[in-house]
Amino acid sequence: MEKKKIRIAIAGLGSRGRTAYGAILLDMKDRAEVVAVADFDENRTRLAAAEHNVAPDMVFSSVEEMLSKDKLADAVLICTQDQDHVRHALMALEKGYDILLEKPVSPDLNELRAIVRKSEETGRRVLVCHVLRYTPFFQTIKKAIDSGRIGRVVTVQAIENVRYWHQAHSFVRGNWRRKEDTSPMILAKCCHDLDYLIWLCGSKCRSVSSYGSLSYFKAECAPEGAAMRCMDGCKAKENCPYDAEKIYLTNKDTGILGGNTEWPIDVLSDEPTVESVTKAIKEGPYGRCVFHCDNDVVDNQIVAMEMESGATVTLTMSAFTSIGGRTIKVMGTLGDITGDMHDNIIKITEFGKEPEIIDLGREEKDFAGHGGGDAMLIDEFVSLLEGAEVNNTVTTLAVSVESHLVALAAETSRLEDGKPQLIAPLRG
Repeated sequence: MEKKKIRIAIAGLGSRGRTAYGAILLDMKDRAEVVAVADFDENRTRLAAAEHNVAPDMVFSSVEEMLSKDKLADAVLICTQDQDHVRHALMALEKGYDILLEKPVSPDLNELRAIVRKSEETGRRVLVCHVLRYTPFFQTIKKAIDSGRIGRVVTVQAIENVRYWHQAHSFVRGNWRRKEDTSPMILAKCCHDLDYLIWLCGSKCRSVSSYGSLSYFKAECAPEGAAMRCMDGCKAKENCPYDAEKIYLTNKDTGILGGNTEWPIDVLSDEPTVESVTKAIKEGPYGRCVFHCDNDVVDNQIVAMEMESGATVTLTMSAFTSIGGRTIKVMGTLGDITGDMHDNIIKITEFGKEPEIIDLGREEKDFAGHGGGDAMLIDEFVSLLEGAEVNNTVTTLAVSVESHLVALAAETSRLEDGKPQLIAPLRG
């Protein structure tokens, strides 16, 4: 007898819902099928419906409309904006869906508590898209730590290299530029960094302190002659690395003239062409001068964590890097581990012994989407729906909320000049 396919609905068809997770599901047609889609953007729903062969009566112009219907699928992927996540998830739980929920869950502590309660009441599974846990890179580091090779973890240093153009794209010009509209930067960008750090240490966080600021992407830092928009005769254009034409048109890695039609290009145009991307730069938010936007989230932040195990952890988030990805050093009583996720190389050194170098490779097909984490997350989610056992990697809601508490406490600390914040009172 043919195995029943898992039926999935997608709520929100932006870069994550359609072009990341949706594309991965297209490669899993033997196990799962997308049967319903919803987005306010008619063009996105049209494209997603065509890609997944969704029936016309299963295509919705709003997530609310889709979730108001009787249960349409086994599970729903919620890939809407940050402050809509919990509202949509609560609706889905009421209908009996299992959920894959894009991070962050919510910037509101009461909402975090509410969704945990509702998940427990309904008995439905909610997995959070903390994709870094699923990557071969962090899986390898976790395995080495748990093996005891470096003894007890004492100190961890981690860096989230945001990359200069990524900051400009997502957090200056883009959807995550304003804290009140989405989430604080340390939650929106780094909650899955905090998640993997808690996971690697095998310990919850006791207290946190943080410092950070919006240091550069503001009007007083604009170079002489900067225009309000990059294509409005900007006199600083030649020497500006944040020029929208450089990022979206001519850059060999990110620009459409370099052959890229995926992220970040697919944010500017659902069907990217040189003409559509140029039009978006001329008319849309991604063509604004980075020094003349309405952004208010930080461009650098440091978080210092004291774990319940006694280990200390620091996370540095910085926009001012040429290369993206994560770098990490884990220091234990018997050895240390260093890793560079961009190069996908890990070095494990047991004190007094020759180091082991692990080169995980950088094949695009294997490590696209957060170092391969996106595909492995979707595979894990489908496996759970098929009845597989939960393992210690799976980012269930109860596990994932811990990183959010640390992020919210870190933001409070930052706003209070680094005052230490205890995490236990937030757990409720």
